[in-house]
Amino acid sequence: MSFPTYQQIQVGDTLPPLTLTPVDRTTLALFAGASNDHNAILIDIDYARRAGMPDVFAHGMLSMAWLGRLLTQWVDQRQLREFGVRFVGITHLGHRITCTGRVVEKYEANGEQRVKLELRTANQYGETRILGDAVVAL
Repeated sequence: MSFPTYQQIQVGDTLPPLTLTPVDRTTLALFAGASNDHNAILIDIDYARRAGMPDVFAHGMLSMAWLGRLLTQWVDQRQLREFGVRFVGITHLGHRITCTGRVVEKYEANGEQRVKLELRTANQYGETRILGDAVVAL
């Protein structure tokens, strides 16, 4: 696999987007098992409705994992120096999430050439679900 170099990257460059299949109950159940996060509002429709939600919805960390996949399809995971997100919206069943990233800064730190990225997940309606950032050594 070929990864980008510091010299090839420019501020404003974008990562190849990652579009996922629509969120379904199977995905939520599998992620609950893998993450050991069995919060009832995320997997039990009756519980979710009693809490005022129309149905169950995706774990925030599932969307963060998808952003992690976006990053590691662009660079080797050993190059990741920082990765953080802010959850700004709920990812509901049926949402088709697209993960995107954009280079916002190039700099040197601790003897490494690094880039800072803005990250985002959005559903098929263009509504932002997660905002984040990452720092990658190139």
